[in-house]
Amino acid sequence: MTGDRIPTSILSLRVIPNAEPALLAALATPPGHRSLGLLTTDSDDVGYAALDEATKKAEVRVAYAKSMYAGSSNASTRLAGEFLGILSAPGPAQVRSGLAAARRYIEEEAFFHSACDDDSVVYFAHLISQTGSYLSQVAGVPQGTAMAYLIAPPLEAMVGLDAALKSAAVAVSAFYGPPTETNFAGGLLTGRQSACRTACQAFAAAVRDIAQNPLERM
Repeated sequence: MTGDRIPTSILSLRVIPNAEPALLAALATPPGHRSLGLLTTDSDDVGYAALDEATKKAEVRVAYAKSMYAGSSNASTRLAGEFLGILSAPGPAQVRSGLAAARRYIEEEAFFHSACDDDSVVYFAHLISQTGSYLSQVAGVPQGTAMAYLIAPPLEAMVGLDAALKSAAVAVSAFYGPPTETNFAGGLLTGRQSACRTACQAFAAAVRDIAQNPLERM
């Protein structure tokens, strides 16, 4: 149904307490980080937001974060999903704390939503009140910046971004032009928290309008 949450599933979790130096070097982990925490999910954008949350709740850094091609419905294997994220930390306790924070965020706070009654179009219009170290680096903004994380199918995303930018004093800090690896599009908009909330609402309204009236707005 329109507006319903589309939950993200965590498909696999693993901790490597003492990773091999060659692997740590390949991942360019910070000096002193010897432990890794890995997770896959069936939603990449929720995964990115969750890793950012982990950096705010534990002494971890994001060592790797990538989307899988074509999207979760076309995943290559049962546990590959749409996203692989890797956290690094000095020891396994910090990694486990980071993974726990990411898991809570996925299960309780970050959701795609349905734009129409049959759930055939979904979108992510998620307010991040304060960015952690990961999304701050991605967007090129100071840590603690408010952010509207906006993702939808290609046409819906372009119209939605335009609506979001017109609705509030926000800036495009990252643009994901179509098609992304998962054939969606969108961007990271930044500004004051109230402006980012308004941008999320405008984006969601635009996506829902297209999903419900795809040929009726010329």
